[in-house]
Amino acid sequence: MLNSPRTTITTTTRGSGGAVGVTDRRVPVAVTAPDPISREGAVSQLRRHPEIDLREGSGPGTVALLIEDTLDEAALTRLRRIVRSEGARAVLVVGAIRESELLDVVECGVGAIVWRHEATAHRLVQAVLAAARGDGDLPADLLGRLISQVGTLHRGAAGRPGAPSLGLAPREVDVLRLVAEGLDTGEIAGKLSYSERTVKNVMHGLTTRLHLRNRAHAVAYALREGYI
Repeated sequence: MLNSPRTTITTTTRGSGGAVGVTDRRVPVAVTAPDPISREGAVSQLRRHPEIDLREGSGPGTVALLIEDTLDEAALTRLRRIVRSEGARAVLVVGAIRESELLDVVECGVGAIVWRHEATAHRLVQAVLAAARGDGDLPADLLGRLISQVGTLHRGAAGRPGAPSLGLAPREVDVLRLVAEGLDTGEIAGKLSYSERTVKNVMHGLTTRLHLRNRAHAVAYALREGYI
């Protein structure tokens, strides 16, 4: 890895065509990377898509795309700052995540993760749009690891006196179970015979009530408490 300072890039795209997914507005995205090659690679992939509006710096309403080789405490601190202090939604592009880091990443507020070796233009835009909607987007192998890890934590806490209860309503559990299976809002609505607005309201209600940051965080908490 080059030892150059981390850099955030700004540019503006215009035109139409070749979109991955459909959005009503362009999504502001700030790209942060540890070296110029990684940064320019991500920027060049994103600038070709008209639904992406590349910006300088993250903030409320912005999706921050962070590129990391591996995670260390400095990277986790950056994630926490971007999500909690700056109010952005985060997409993490990473080479490797250790088991001990996975829950930390989710609880930082990261709802979308992309492996570096899978970071094609299509995959990056897919993750950015999911993050902008507040949806989760984890690789299948990571989702399995998350479920296994949280399940282990829950079994270790079983029977512990004074364990907190989330008090999830049955329909909240139904929605979260389908989120954990990787379904998006439209697919969840179809499965449960709800409107998409109802699914969004259910997710908004439980994440607000329980002070959770996104869908992945909500799934992690539901798994931890044994609801799914």
